[in-house]
Amino acid sequence: MDRTEKFPMLFVGLLTAVNKNQFRILNSREFLFHDISDRVALLLHVELFDCFPQNQSVDIKKEALIVNTHLIFPHDSSYCFLRSQQVYMILQYIQSYFDEHQLPSVPIILCGDWNGSKKGHVYKFLRSQGFVSSYDIAHSYMDTDDDSDKWISHRNHRGNVCGVDFIWLLDPKKHQKPLKESFMEALLGNITNLLRKSSTGSVDPLHFFKMDGNYITYSQFCQALAKLHLCGSSHNALSNEDIKDLWEYLDTDGSGVIDLLQYSTARNLHPSSLLKEDDEEEYGEKLKEMFHTSSTSTLTMIGFKVKNATFFPPEVGKGIWPEYYSLSDHAHVTVEFSLVEMNCNEQFLSNSM
Repeated sequence: MDRTEKFPMLFVGLLTAVNKNQFRILNSREFLFHDISDRVALLLHVELFDCFPQNQSVDIKKEALIVNTHLIFPHDSSYCFLRSQQVYMILQYIQSYFDEHQLPSVPIILCGDWNGSKKGHVYKFLRSQGFVSSYDIAHSYMDTDDDSDKWISHRNHRGNVCGVDFIWLLDPKKHQKPLKESFMEALLGNITNLLRKSSTGSVDPLHFFKMDGNYITYSQFCQALAKLHLCGSSHNALSNEDIKDLWEYLDTDGSGVIDLLQYSTARNLHPSSLLKEDDEEEYGEKLKEMFHTSSTSTLTMIGFKVKNATFFPPEVGKGIWPEYYSLSDHAHVTVEFSLVEMNCNEQFLSNSM
């Protein structure tokens, strides 16, 4: 899949190769962002052959979605907004594909060059949606600062090394936040970073807001966004719809103003939005009980479990870029999945998307 005619001189695109002895392609879709970077994504809807031959009497749903993409490079901190919007568009497109084809939840694999590390808001955005980094799962790495630089996968055009190539996995039983809520939190995190960078010394980042006492009005909120170059026609500008959605998300009581306590609380939502595994399981059980009725049916389907993950050259797995490696400016990541059976409540699946 190529980029569109917007950048005819850039001979770059996406390739997803499928072993036809193991998969049958049920459908494929190309997704064009039509943004400043002219990025694209490719979705494959596949069916696996001969998953569980020992259980031929059980009708097992053997389908999965594979999505490949390449996000824009963060030339500066302002590009974080465009990158969050690109992830949001991909996840919206996946949701619309589920709705269009009336699919129950199936495993989703997101892969590609995300041009961002574990410290960025794209990573946190996808984690809040239930996705896990396959390589980190295989090596028991956590979402902590200590584990954020354990591995690298790319030496960029500036000569910096970083970990940007991810193979994300979402299994059907994984709890997902509402997508718009995750997007709002990603935008808030990016805005907070810009506020902090725009402040000097001990000046409170909130000085960007012209406040009436302890309150922020919608007009003052928009003025602050304009001072941060987040309005208008710039590449990182938020749409009017995004700004209104963000305001409604912050104005939790619908009063038409935001007090400092509301804003300060919302600013810290994103880092704490990553649930622990135990919390996810407990919350998932509550959701199952909520959606369970006597009319629901159980669907047996496949899930993926990360079995192993490796890099080539192997040194990058230890955070070292070897000088002898000249094949590419990206390392090669390989993830091996094992298949598991999942018994999922169909009504729960449809409601959790």
